[in-house]
Amino acid sequence: MGRISRIWRVGLAVLPMAAVAVLGAAPPASAQRGPSIVVRDGVTQPVFGYADAIRERLFVTSTFDSDSDGQRDIIAFDVMRPKATADGLKVPVIMDASPYYSTVCRGNESECKADLDGDGLLDRWPLFYDNYFVPRGYAVILLDMVGTNNSTGCPTTNGTPDNLSAKQAIDWLNGRNVARNAAGQVVRADWHNGRTGMIGKSYDGSLAMATAVTGVKGLTTIVPISGPAEYYDYTRSNGVITRGNSYVSSLANTVTNPARRDYCKPVRDALGAADGDETGDYSAFWSERSYVKNVDKIKSSVLLYHGLNDDNVRPDHFSKFWYALAEHKVPRKLWLSQEGHVDPFDSRRTVWVDTLHRWFDFWLHQVRNGIMDEPRVDLERSADVWETHADWPIPGTRETEVFLQPGTGGAGGLDLAPVREASTETFADDPAQRQDAMINNPDTVQPNRLAYLSEPLRAPLHISGTPVVELRAAADKTDTNFGAILVDYGTAERVAHRASGEGIITLATEDCWGENSPTDNGCYKQTQKRVATADLELVTKGILDAQNRKSIRTASPLVPGKLYDFDFPLLPEDYVFQPGHRIGVIIVGSYPQYSSQADPNRATIDLALKNSRIVLPIVGGTRAAHAAGL
Repeated sequence: MGRISRIWRVGLAVLPMAAVAVLGAAPPASAQRGPSIVVRDGVTQPVFGYADAIRERLFVTSTFDSDSDGQRDIIAFDVMRPKATADGLKVPVIMDASPYYSTVCRGNESECKADLDGDGLLDRWPLFYDNYFVPRGYAVILLDMVGTNNSTGCPTTNGTPDNLSAKQAIDWLNGRNVARNAAGQVVRADWHNGRTGMIGKSYDGSLAMATAVTGVKGLTTIVPISGPAEYYDYTRSNGVITRGNSYVSSLANTVTNPARRDYCKPVRDALGAADGDETGDYSAFWSERSYVKNVDKIKSSVLLYHGLNDDNVRPDHFSKFWYALAEHKVPRKLWLSQEGHVDPFDSRRTVWVDTLHRWFDFWLHQVRNGIMDEPRVDLERSADVWETHADWPIPGTRETEVFLQPGTGGAGGLDLAPVREASTETFADDPAQRQDAMINNPDTVQPNRLAYLSEPLRAPLHISGTPVVELRAAADKTDTNFGAILVDYGTAERVAHRASGEGIITLATEDCWGENSPTDNGCYKQTQKRVATADLELVTKGILDAQNRKSIRTASPLVPGKLYDFDFPLLPEDYVFQPGHRIGVIIVGSYPQYSSQADPNRATIDLALKNSRIVLPIVGGTRAAHAAGL
C-alpha cells in the first residue's frame, strides 16, 4: 500500500445525508438560486466551460478487502464538474467505471487516462462524455475498478469486489461514504443533485449492470453497451468451455498494472482454482458473476445496446438481461445493431449522441423531452438502415416448430410437419472441423455434419428472439458435444462483421463532440460500415455438452447407444430471410470456432429425425411460415 492510502484508514466517518441532495429532491433548474442549466429545444445547452471545469481525484474506502491484506480497498475516481458548481449549481453525474484506464484503455482509439504534468489530476480524459456533457451541466466520473490504475486491491473478474466498486462512489455522492483527496482532506459532494447515470462498453457495461442490481439508491439510469450479464455465458455455453483454461485469472492479470501483477498473483491463483475449468459446469463461482438473477433489485432505468453479430460478448447477454428487465417492468430501451463488438458512437454516431443526450437529460435533469414515449427498440436491419419497434422480440412473434426431414442423396429438408416414419441419420464428430466446412456446400454429403435446407422462400420470413434446437439422438460414447448453426443461403450485400473491424472501417477524418481544453479535445475518427456481398450468412449458432443436457450445474454421462433429448438455445437474433433464399440448419458435434477446447470423444451420433426440430421465433408464426413456403 502507498503512503496516502494508509493514512485514510483511520477515523473515517460517514457523512450525514444533509451533505448532498437526496435522490428526487433536487428542485427544478428554474427554482435554483445562482447558476442553472439552460434547456432549449428539449435538451440542455452547452453554457458552462470545459477548460475551466473543476477537476478532482478522490478516494473512498470500500466495504471489501479483495487482496486479503487485512485492510479495506481504496477506490479511486476522477471527477470533472462545471466551475459553476462552486457557486451553487447542482448537477447529476455520468459515471464510467472501468478496469481498463491504464492498460487496455477505452474507445476505438484506445485512449488512456493521462496526468501529463504530474499534479495528480487528469489532463486527458478518455471518451467524449466529459467534453460533451460537462458544458451541458453534468459532472463526469471515471472510476478505477478495484485493483486497477489508482485503486488498491486486486481485480476479481466480475467477482464481488469488482461488482461493488462503483457503488462506493455512488454512496459518497449520496452522503453514505467519505471521500478524501490526495492530501487526506474530506471532500463532500455538495454540488450533486442526487441522480447518477452509469455508462460503459464491455467490462464497463457489466460494471454498470452489476451496480444496478445492488439496488443502490441514487443510481437513476444505466447504459450498458455490449456488456456481459452472465459471466458464465462469457466463458462457457451449456457446459462447453468457450474461452481458454484460466481465462478469468488471465483477464484479471491483463487489467492489473504491470507493477502490481506479482502482488496480485495469489488472488488470480484463487480465481483459477475456483473457476471449474475441469468440468465447464455452473457453480457458486459463476452465480456470484450473474446479474440477470438480481434484476428484481434494479431501481434504475436501462438503455441497452448490443451488436447482434458480437462474437466477443455474444448476444445472449443482452437477451437474458432484456427478458428479465421486461419481466420486472423496468423502464427500458434497446438498440440492436448489425455490427460485432462495436460502440454505437462508432456505428451510428450522430443519432446515438442525440439519443444519449436526451436520455440523460430526461433521467438525470428531469427534462420532459418525450423520449420514453417513443418506440422502445431501434434495430439495424442492414447497413445503416434502421427500424423502430414497440418491443423486442417484435410483437406478433410466435414460436414455430420446423422439423428436420431426411435427405435423398444430399441435404435433408425442413418442414412444418414431422416425418411420419422413423428415420435416422448418422454423422461422426470431428473436433478439427472448421466452421466454413460446416456451412459451405450444404447440398454435398459430408461425414461430419448433417445439413437441412428449406426450398427457396416465396416470401420474406422474419425471426425475432431466441431459436431453440430440439434433437433426439444417441452417441456411441459416454459424452459428446452438439453444435447447431442457422444459415441464410442466398446472395446479398451484408455488414461484414466477420472481417477485420467487426463491421466498421475507421477513417482518417475526425469530427468533434463537445468542448476542448489545451490537453483534451472531443474529436474522434469517423467510421463507415464495412459491407460485402456474400452467398451465405451465418445467422446464429449454439452448442451443448451432452452431459449437461439436464442441467448446466451437473453432468450426466450418456449410456452409449441410448436415445436422449438434447434441447439447447441458439444465440438470439432478429433476421429477415429474403424471398429466393434458403434456410439451412447444420448439425455437428464439436464446434471448435465456438469452443476453446477440442472434444476428445470423437463420437458417432445417430439423429432420430421424427423427434428432431428447430423452434424458430417467427414474426407471424405458422401463418407467416406457410406464406414463405416452409
